Amino acid sequence: MKRIVMLHGINHAMFGKRDPAQYGTVTLQEIDAALVALGKQIGAQVESYQTDCEGDMCRRVHQAYEDKVDGALINAGAWTHYSYGLRDALAILTCPFVEIHMSNVHAREEFRHHSVLSPIAKGIVVGFGVDSYLLALRALCGAAGAAKK
Repeated sequence: MKRIVMLHGINHAMFGKRDPAQYGTVTLQEIDAALVALGKQIGAQVESYQTDCEGDMCRRVHQAYEDKVDGALINAGAWTHYSYGLRDALAILTCPFVEIHMSNVHAREEFRHHSVLSPIAKGIVVGFGVDSYLLALRALCGAAGAAKK
């Protein structure tokens, strides 16, 4: 069974309340439950982590490296656009990771159009709401399996 870590960034504990026009009314707990359920179907154990503290997120990425997880999913929120510290932490990983955004960041404010994480990600899934997470998990499990061969 593949071990996958789901990393939720800043403000994600407010999903379901924060800007429903962009993010819908689904909660973080519902997203995590959907990932766990899909993971069971496709042979992946998904562990989720959320923090509003950038240093804590970097430490969790370091832990994923130490744990030798098979892959990582990350929706870094606003950190996507400026956190070189998080980028450097993710670059340490020896497994693939997929960047996720529920909204289409390219159809939003200009500052959201650039990601400092994308150049080192295996792939990016944007604009499909909760399905962005599920699509990313499916893609990552395929990529993590290919990396092991």
